[in-house]
Amino acid sequence: MLKKHSFKAGLLTFFVLSILAHYLAWSNSLQFFICCIAIVFVAGFLGKATESVAHYAGDRMGGFLNATFGNAAELIIAFFLVKDGLFGIVKASLTGAIIGNLLLVLGISVLVGGFKHREQHFNVKLASHNSSLMLLAVIALFIPAVFAKSLTPSENTTLSLVVAGVLIVSYILWLIFSMITHKNELSDQVVEHGEPEWSKGRSILYLIIATVMVGFESEWLVSTLDDLTSQFGLSDLFVGAFVIAIVGNAAEHSAAVMMALKNKIGTTVEIAVGSSLQIALFVAPVLVFISFFLGNTMDIVFEMYELIAIAVAVFITKSISQDGTTNWFEGVLLLAVYGILGVLFFML
Repeated sequence: MLKKHSFKAGLLTFFVLSILAHYLAWSNSLQFFICCIAIVFVAGFLGKATESVAHYAGDRMGGFLNATFGNAAELIIAFFLVKDGLFGIVKASLTGAIIGNLLLVLGISVLVGGFKHREQHFNVKLASHNSSLMLLAVIALFIPAVFAKSLTPSENTTLSLVVAGVLIVSYILWLIFSMITHKNELSDQVVEHGEPEWSKGRSILYLIIATVMVGFESEWLVSTLDDLTSQFGLSDLFVGAFVIAIVGNAAEHSAAVMMALKNKIGTTVEIAVGSSLQIALFVAPVLVFISFFLGNTMDIVFEMYELIAIAVAVFITKSISQDGTTNWFEGVLLLAVYGILGVLFFML
């Protein structure tokens, strides 16, 4: 009980401190330090809420809600970047979010989960469908990039809108397929033991509150990065693809690690892989349409090194997850690829 009260006190204390630090314009270094600690507490809160929702709704729905709420905060931040015409940073951050989820988040989760549980299992059919969807995302992003130089700006805009529309429809149909028509075939059928701490309604409410807190902390933390990263001479590409992607989404990603430690790898996969799919098939296309209605259309043409990074991440993730089982060494493989890409983006 004492531990529970200490956690609540820490959560409230550092969240309030981060509010004061941001709005009273304390030094960026101090803001960064306070927000980092606050995110640790928010991460624990979000992880507990996700676990509780998953108890009532199943691992897939719990992970889906976590990924969706987490990406909602990122979509809001990206909206303001798109509004300002900062398309390059938007694409870099989307790239970083995709490869960060597939390689860093899933890698750490599989690694620590594998240390505690010799082998973890999730639905093989789900793994197969996830692989197919990831390949769809790669194909849809590669085609506009390959033919971009052969088309006029107007044709590129049209192609981007068409591809974005196809991806959004595909993602909606995937949700209908996986959550309704083939829900039972794609569930993990994990038997829950014991009763959760919160009721169903309270669990969903806390998940929403935790996500709102994540959104604020992420925005405040990211706002301090310009001065800090300039001291080390980091490029916008590295900041967008790695720093913002890691720091800005740290809280919801920690929930994936917590689920892996509890041997709920199905929820972990839904948070990590499901979040990447949601970004590639829904968030990025939605931003294209948002920019179109704002009068300055962002095309869906990514830089070649961004596409290669996404393709490599999809390839290694598909390779280790297609059998529906994971172990700690597969986590090492994912993190190794992430480290290589991190060095590359830093040098670029």
